Amino acid sequence: MDSLIDLVARHGLLLVFVATFGARLGLPVPAAPVVVVAGALGIAGPAAALALAAAAILANLLGDAVWFIAGRRYGHRVMRLLCRLSLSPDSCVRQSESFILRWGGGALIAAKFVPGVSTIAAPMAGALGMSGARFVAYDGAGAALWTLGFLLLGYAFRHDIRAVLETLSNVGLLTGGVAFALLGAYLVLRYVRRRRFLLAMATPRVTVDELRALLETEPVPVVIDVRSAASVGLDPRRVPGARAIELRDIAARARELPVDTALVLYCNCPNEVSAAQAARVLAGAGFADTRLLEGGLDAWAAAGAPLETHADPIPAAVSR
Repeated sequence: MDSLIDLVARHGLLLVFVATFGARLGLPVPAAPVVVVAGALGIAGPAAALALAAAAILANLLGDAVWFIAGRRYGHRVMRLLCRLSLSPDSCVRQSESFILRWGGGALIAAKFVPGVSTIAAPMAGALGMSGARFVAYDGAGAALWTLGFLLLGYAFRHDIRAVLETLSNVGLLTGGVAFALLGAYLVLRYVRRRRFLLAMATPRVTVDELRALLETEPVPVVIDVRSAASVGLDPRRVPGARAIELRDIAARARELPVDTALVLYCNCPNEVSAAQAARVLAGAGFADTRLLEGGLDAWAAAGAPLETHADPIPAAVSR
């Protein structure tokens, strides 16, 4: 334990920067504990405090800037990559969209303290067209709050930090085993729940080729794009002639749809979950023939099928 304390004491500034930068990139690095320990061991005066704070804030900004630029350049592809790594890929993008649309630029501040959203917020802001200046302002404010909070927490417990670390060291093996077992149980539970959910969402699907053939027949099926405004902002493409009806609005706007015509719904989320949820709502409203486009918009585009572009796809909320 003395070696760990000595390591932090000798290289606290570097450790804070590397750990924080890695965490902002999405690596499994315990940045917050490192900052807390550095705050307890390394704040010997105003100069040391300012140096630690500057290192953590800079690392936050640089790490988030990498994802912000990636989001600006690659848009929805980056979001899909991040959400495939999530424990809940079906809801990852949707929750992040809702978060940033509700809070605007302030989402970058709040995201620092919300697990599961912290890595998503920066690329989402970039993909939705937030300006670089606004990104730096909001993300810098969030980084400052995050850094000062954990540094001050460490400073407040500076007299007890050695005892705390010694206790953690003594029970580390047992605690690690228990934590590993709990994590395994959690992952199994999530998997079981996810499988049950997907089974509950089972709905007939059509392939891209089948939909293209259906569009050449009479009556022509009604194609519905159920993506949210933020998702459309990330990827403004759509199947030609598709009606844009968000999942949250599908029940209220069901009366606009013909009950005697096939409805084909799509999204760009894993397992077509949003489209499946919309289909269940429509089935409950009396629509007998609802189907999902297998693979969603990505499959349609990958097959070289024709595409249109939504008009004015970027939500205004990101400019706040």
